[in-house]
Amino acid sequence: MGSSNLELIFDSVGHFGRYQIFLYFICAFQNISCGIHYLASVFLSVSPQHTCRPPGNVSQVLFQDLSTWQLEDIWTQFSVGREDRILVQLQDGEIWELTSCQRFRRDDQSSLDYEYSGQKSSFPCLDGYIYDRSKWLSTVVTQWDLVCNREWFGRLIQPTFMFGVLLGAVIFGYLSDRAGRRLVLWASSTGVFLFGIAAAFTFDYYSFIVARFLLAISGSGYLVVVFVYVTEFVGMKSRTWASIHLHSFFAFGTMVVALTGYFVRTWWIYQIVLSSVTVPFVLCCWMLPETPFWLISGGKYEEAQKVIDTMAKWNRTRPCKLSEILSLDHDGSAGNKPSQVEKHTLSELFYDWSIGTRTLILWLIWFTGCLGFYTFSLNSVHLGGSEYLNLFLMGVVEIPAYVLVCLGMDRVGRRNILIFSLLSSAVTSGVIMVIPKDYHVWLVVASMAGKFFIGAAFGLIYLYTAELYPTIVRSLAVGSGSTVGRVGSIVAPLCIYLSSVWIIMPQLLVGTLALVSGVLTFLLPETLRRPLTTTWEETEKESSSGKLLSTTSNTVLENVTVENSEDSSLNK
Repeated sequence: MGSSNLELIFDSVGHFGRYQIFLYFICAFQNISCGIHYLASVFLSVSPQHTCRPPGNVSQVLFQDLSTWQLEDIWTQFSVGREDRILVQLQDGEIWELTSCQRFRRDDQSSLDYEYSGQKSSFPCLDGYIYDRSKWLSTVVTQWDLVCNREWFGRLIQPTFMFGVLLGAVIFGYLSDRAGRRLVLWASSTGVFLFGIAAAFTFDYYSFIVARFLLAISGSGYLVVVFVYVTEFVGMKSRTWASIHLHSFFAFGTMVVALTGYFVRTWWIYQIVLSSVTVPFVLCCWMLPETPFWLISGGKYEEAQKVIDTMAKWNRTRPCKLSEILSLDHDGSAGNKPSQVEKHTLSELFYDWSIGTRTLILWLIWFTGCLGFYTFSLNSVHLGGSEYLNLFLMGVVEIPAYVLVCLGMDRVGRRNILIFSLLSSAVTSGVIMVIPKDYHVWLVVASMAGKFFIGAAFGLIYLYTAELYPTIVRSLAVGSGSTVGRVGSIVAPLCIYLSSVWIIMPQLLVGTLALVSGVLTFLLPETLRRPLTTTWEETEKESSSGKLLSTTSNTVLENVTVENSEDSSLNK
């Protein structure tokens, strides 16, 4: 059935009436939960200051100028990034020097003094560790001692989650076309709740990773399908704004993480609270109907007619007879049999030298967008000041970024907005590198600016990619870019850890990629008011001509997301 004739449904029942608004906000609310779990590890995997636990009961502690009876009292004197020795005397008289990952027993136990030149024996931290619990009562790091030689276990928490995101998009994108959008929305959101709760009650590190991995698959699956679900219910006149602002609800999830982290300082309670955000949607999702487009594609015309009638009743518009629209489509088709859908391969994105270059540039932009998006968010807790406020502001700044995209892309052009966003992100990354670490307020302001610009680029790249390719490979182009982007989200947490090697490494990497991407974007054509192409020949003709014809971004969303959901996603 032709997409132009399908649009007659919305002309009759309304493009974004009360019914669509009701469904939109129910679905968008669950986006908050997805945003929560994508960044929950910021506080789940906090690694507080720690020291080796001594092999016995302590009778006296000496640390710098502080002498006390309890090891827990020394954390206020501890210096971040400095290897401070703690001297303890046990009740049996033994004297031990404690560091973060090692402990030493002095052979001479005559006096408890820092100055010591005698023999001492080295021992590993077999009795565990003592952690600074002034900020967090417990995290997954303190729960399973993910420090020292086990530190890399903690650093794998976010990358393995993002790998689950990549896998979930493939699995649920495929299922949504076979089993329907409604069923997949229910199954994925239920999975988000169940695996989110399960992660809080895991008994060891490995079961925690498995629960989080399954949680990532479910959350990613929801984001893939909800984008298609919304675009299939919203008419062309409102489709661009509705789809892009689904990102805004993801940003609200970032704010919820910051607020929950501030009030709840025990990791498993924190995980339960965050997972409970999914409950309202799980209870309400039974009210969601299947999309008329999917029902029509499966030949379920009576069910589709019921959904359309309900839509018209809620919107107080005249009902639309599906049989009439189907008749129009049948009369306008070339033949009685539907045309066979031809499968296309990734190699077709390298149709010739020009198209191949275009594909590589867009893949770089997708990678840079996802890498920068998560690097700015994850690194916000290391900027100084309140880590909770920093993360909250990283979420707040996304919303005006998406508004900028919606307002600017139909006025100054997609390419111009994208170039401006990427180059501005590169500049702000450079500014962050030269700001002294003690000026944390300015670091936060500069990071907010960087997140704003990279968020704008991230919000636009999906639409821009779709407009640059003909219909025959449009979904393939968007899907491949989306996959490359998810690789960037896997690399982002590893990029943050590079700051231990060189403190400006994350900003240097993001800034360099944003600069290169922004410059290379000049090589791409503008798509504003250019018609969508169907074949490679039309694409070459449009690229070489300066003719501007009428088209809208909503048409692209209609052609991509409605026709093929398997490769479509928000790519968070």
